[in-house]
Amino acid sequence: MTTEEGDAILKDNFAPWVLDLGLRVEEVGERHALLRLPWSGRLARQGGGISGQALMAAADTATVIAISSARGGFVPMTTVQQSTTFQRPVTAADVLVEARVTKLGRTLAFAEITLGAEGGPGPAAQASTVYALLG
Repeated sequence: MTTEEGDAILKDNFAPWVLDLGLRVEEVGERHALLRLPWSGRLARQGGGISGQALMAAADTATVIAISSARGGFVPMTTVQQSTTFQRPVTAADVLVEARVTKLGRTLAFAEITLGAEGGPGPAAQASTVYALLG
């Protein structure tokens, strides 16, 4: 899958409010995807850090792209579980969101996601997801 195909999956399959995050597919591979969440003051909470809701939505979205890449294209799927741990705030920097598929089954897929400020000292958040594959 190409980055252009990943961006097309975003455009064609996600709600307008998710598209408003401005996520862009930077890289796709056999079992992973790297997305960029551009810095925006609209996403910041009190104190200037990007809100946890925006980070969780970015992790969830990156999982869809990673699973699509692992399967060779988009199929209908839905989140079954997501767990996110926040480790440090991201202020005034884009967030790089890397999703790696750890298990791709016939009906379920599992992924680990790392989110960090571009050029930052380490992860800002980590998530794990489970998806039901519907198609």
